[in-house]
Amino acid sequence: MIRNVLESIDGVDIYPIISLTIFFTLFTAALVYAFRANKESMQALSELPLKDSDEDN
Repeated sequence: MIRNVLESIDGVDIYPIISLTIFFTLFTAALVYAFRANKESMQALSELPLKDSDEDN
């Protein structure tokens, strides 16, 4: 049933290509950010959930 509905829409074949392009772009951007990030600041950010709030005062 769903296939019949989708086949009746003109230009529906472009949506998977657009969604794959958006996913690939965001995934690549996240990888570039992760590899280029400052290691010391990433270490400090990774320890934030483990710190007590009293230590900062």
